[in-house]
Amino acid sequence: MITIPAIDLKNGACVRLRQGRMEEATLFSADPLAVATRWYELGARRLHLVDLDGAFAGQPRHAPIIQDIASAWPDLQLQVGGGIRQLQRIEDYLNAGVQWVIIGTQALKDPDFVVQACRLFPGHIMVGIDAQQGMVATEGWATVSQTPALELALRFRDAGITALIYTDISRDGMMQGVNIDATAKLAHQSGLPVIASGGISSLQDIQDLIAAQSQGIIGAIVGRALYEGSIDLSAALALSAQHS
Repeated sequence: MITIPAIDLKNGACVRLRQGRMEEATLFSADPLAVATRWYELGARRLHLVDLDGAFAGQPRHAPIIQDIASAWPDLQLQVGGGIRQLQRIEDYLNAGVQWVIIGTQALKDPDFVVQACRLFPGHIMVGIDAQQGMVATEGWATVSQTPALELALRFRDAGITALIYTDISRDGMMQGVNIDATAKLAHQSGLPVIASGGISSLQDIQDLIAAQSQGIIGAIVGRALYEGSIDLSAALALSAQHS
């Protein structure tokens, strides 16, 4: 079980959204590299980076910032998502020092793209499944499909992805707790490792995810709770390390 701090990038700054709404962005820092450095110095060895502008544009907008973070801390593992819809973008990120690339919208639109990416870049591909009332949302969460999250996950059971990242959009940024039941159910029924995201607001949420590890939950992405101080990163890292 790992705790992974999140850095969401919008207009070159570190922000957090509420339920994925770009108009409800809270600015936490104009210096994403400084934020990454802070989490690294507190003990984080993996970061979750999301290019929000890239997710809406359909192509990365913050690659230089992400590359700066990778260069500054070579032993800091980065998992990056947002606007990755071409194989060349994946190769560029991996060459820049990113460990895992997250495919979201394109996983729904073109599942074969994920299969091809896994074949070309084995061990470096994750799939992000963001769901609104159990249905997959795409285009930076602006569009909700009629595809259930589990149905999409099952398409990649044998593709060779490293993990699913599951976000309950209704919980994201709301500080109301993680959706343990839906996350554990997805992990168990898909047979794939799942990293939980959305709504994690306390150490108890992390403890609850640890209790569900046997279902296939391997990590917890923490965002707003770190920035607002309701979760102490050092304590969260220590707690998760006890169960890794």
